[in-house]
Amino acid sequence: MPKKSLKIIKIGGNIINDDVLLHNFIKDFAQIDGAKILVHGGGKRATEISESMGVDAKMIEGRRVTDESTLEIVTMVYAGLLNKKIVAQLQELNCLALGLSGADVNSIQAHKRIVETIDYGFVGDIDAVNSEAINVFLAHEMTPVFCAISHDKKGQLLNTNADTIAAEVAIAMSGIYEVELNFVFELKGVLSSFTDKNSVIPFINFEQYEQLMQDGVIADGMLPKMHNCFNALKRGVSSVKIGDQSMIANGTMGTKLRLI
Repeated sequence: MPKKSLKIIKIGGNIINDDVLLHNFIKDFAQIDGAKILVHGGGKRATEISESMGVDAKMIEGRRVTDESTLEIVTMVYAGLLNKKIVAQLQELNCLALGLSGADVNSIQAHKRIVETIDYGFVGDIDAVNSEAINVFLAHEMTPVFCAISHDKKGQLLNTNADTIAAEVAIAMSGIYEVELNFVFELKGVLSSFTDKNSVIPFINFEQYEQLMQDGVIADGMLPKMHNCFNALKRGVSSVKIGDQSMIANGTMGTKLRLI
């Protein structure tokens, strides 16, 4: 018997920070038929709230350093304010959404990142995803909405990259479903020229990805996103795409990733 389909969509901070874009995305997401999971970040909003509380956000190479004060703030923002805002708007559209952190039903277990050259503080690297627990929600036609918080099963919450959460959840669920993973952000896809917002590369395989990295076309914040994409494909996810919310609304292509 063929597997049922599951769509997993991760939305980035630029959509979350814009009430109009977020509302439009949520309307499109709510209309997706069948099983679906939403994963969201919110780093920009967390930075804004941190600064309003007099806590400076510390970033190293584009990654947030999470001390105890910062962990409290990102937990409040990700698992509280943003997660419940998204869930409430989905309920309005009759999407039976359930807001979750990785601590809920032990869904995403991680360990505190081992210090090599940089101590990122309470940042989690994922060890396990509880696919059976998540599938209970899906089987009852609920839509999990995950924020970017995991836990270590020793009582400690951990700040965890939302792209990584989306990829690891997709990998875990691919044992049960035919999984399509979509990374939705403000650009139409991976661009061949960052100054030309229409220069979308329609397909990228792993060999091309390595060349684009070498040429500097894929750089900065796109690097970890692409790493997560290809990690997902290598570990059983059927389809991975990157683009703006028109991928969800109109089925436009964006950039499709493939191994060969």
